[in-house]
Amino acid sequence: MSHTSNLATPDTSYDPAFFSLLFEVEDRHFWFRTRNHIIRQLVQQIALDLPFNYRVLEVGCGTGNVLRQLEQVCAKDSVMGMDLFWDGLHYAQKRVTCPLIQGDMHNPPFGVKFDLIGLFDVLEHLPDDSQVLTDLYQMLAPGGKLLLTVPAHTSLWSYFDEASHHYRRYQKSDLQQKLTSAGYEIEYISYYMMSIFPLVWLGRRLASLANQPKDRQLADANEMASRELKITPGVNGLLTAWLMQESRLIAGRKQLPIGTSLLAIARKK
Repeated sequence: MSHTSNLATPDTSYDPAFFSLLFEVEDRHFWFRTRNHIIRQLVQQIALDLPFNYRVLEVGCGTGNVLRQLEQVCAKDSVMGMDLFWDGLHYAQKRVTCPLIQGDMHNPPFGVKFDLIGLFDVLEHLPDDSQVLTDLYQMLAPGGKLLLTVPAHTSLWSYFDEASHHYRRYQKSDLQQKLTSAGYEIEYISYYMMSIFPLVWLGRRLASLANQPKDRQLADANEMASRELKITPGVNGLLTAWLMQESRLIAGRKQLPIGTSLLAIARKK
């Protein structure tokens, strides 16, 4: 089931052509599997405190890879997904049965508030992230919660961010400041993907040295980023098992000192 609202020109850097590549690798790639497992654990915890007949929305649901997890762990008929691009929703229809909306968070096509909103690796694609957080605050019911993930550490900026059309990566203090300025009370914030930080930092530095930014074209960045999404079975399995151990710390709301990604749970006061 899908619905299209009236849309202005998309206010995002995201390239919808990326959806087909993601759809091919998301179910198997260690990074997506670990992130989704962490999100699933946290949503299961959050749902225990949500009111009866709660409503859940994933903004920027893309191909439905995370939305499928939400649909599995949340109450029946409580979840819906929204994305700017039909290209992503086309794939999401293959994964979920919940309502799918093509819409813009700046002009949400809903007449209701939500008790939980998920925003998973979307904020970095939007030019005015502070306004986005404010808009989402308005979409939440009183006491409602925002669960979000973003790429972390400006020191990791590389060809991968260029190919992904990111505006920024986040330091923990930056995200804390933006959330509190938008009115949220932060319940939990931590880096994650800590175990692979040295590998990612070194790998991207070496790749960038071989292909200097001043000489690099977007096509080069796309090719370099695509290599990171290729799945090598033995390595992929090892990294999945390694990172799954880390997910236990996140489920226990432990603070990790570093990581390639950052997550937060924030509540509307």
